Amino acid sequence: MKKRMSVLLASAMVATMLAGCSGSKPAPTTAAPTEAPTTAAAAETTTAAEAKTEAASTEAASEAETFEPATLRVAYMPNMGSCSLAVTAREKGYFDEMGLTVEMVEFQGGPAEIAAMASGDIDISQIGHGAHALCAEGEAVIFQIDCTSLADAVIGNKDKGINSVADLKGKKVAATSGTSAEIILNLALQKEGITADDLEIVEMDANGIVSAMVSGAVDACASWSPGTTTIADALGDKAIWLATNQDFVNEVTFPSSFITTQKYADANHDLLVRFSRALQKASDYRAANIDEVAKFVAKQCEVDEATMLACTGEGNWLTSDFVGKGLADGTVKKYYENQQQVFIDGGRLTEKVDVDKYVLFDIMQEAYDANNK
Repeated sequence: MKKRMSVLLASAMVATMLAGCSGSKPAPTTAAPTEAPTTAAAAETTTAAEAKTEAASTEAASEAETFEPATLRVAYMPNMGSCSLAVTAREKGYFDEMGLTVEMVEFQGGPAEIAAMASGDIDISQIGHGAHALCAEGEAVIFQIDCTSLADAVIGNKDKGINSVADLKGKKVAATSGTSAEIILNLALQKEGITADDLEIVEMDANGIVSAMVSGAVDACASWSPGTTTIADALGDKAIWLATNQDFVNEVTFPSSFITTQKYADANHDLLVRFSRALQKASDYRAANIDEVAKFVAKQCEVDEATMLACTGEGNWLTSDFVGKGLADGTVKKYYENQQQVFIDGGRLTEKVDVDKYVLFDIMQEAYDANNK
């Protein structure tokens, strides 16, 4: 059963680990008719084979990694970008390999997740682009990149007289402060030479935005999938997509990440490395099996599979190979520098901050090295 949590109040769900086993049938052997082994010889051969097998098993066991069991409370949002990597690591047993039990707890936005970490109710969170500004301000640290997002959108209702971004002026627009969708809204407004002050912004969470758009209580919204998909389906021909991440993909990068508090990171370095190792393994599986992963997410978020399958193109699903190469050539660091510049250009941050102060690249690197030694 999935559990939901509001700001400063968390409850946990014991995550189910799936494990499988397979066996192979040995190839038959045939002895020459004139050279059939005696019973004693057969017994001796069997004993030798058993000894060899036992020795191999002992050697493998001595080389296998062992970890102190640990339980982590991890916050996520109910969408492909936020939920897919952690749920893949759980369903495919990668957390189990690292000795980790992960309790996944649902939230409606990154700022709420960070508040819950500050109170000690949550250990780790997955956040979208918008909440990274809080990391730059020192409220959390990033330790693993997840994906780059294409899931945010600004949607208008044609029946409310909206056919372009310029038509948003003076209209009621639902949004969630501090989120990547709000960033897309601001970039779209900036392109048209208007600001959020020219709109009537109505603060809502993701669920509230869906209800308000479908009922007609607001004229437009800035949100993310799967809510945007639900809105578009409900409005039908009345829905108009005004802006998405894709419109600004050549200007800015919108990374999603796993984060924690500096206090937790200082006390649990090895746990974060183990957690990141599981995520990096899961990233390769996700990239190669995105439709299957969408079904994992649908089950976790309690939505129909078709909704999540429609969202598989709303993220650049990074692989561990990309992370390894990106750490070596500076691409990953550049993602976070470009992201910070978006916040500065939009007035969310007033000055540059050294990304090394809030991005723990060493955790990503150690995890990658451990998985590829």
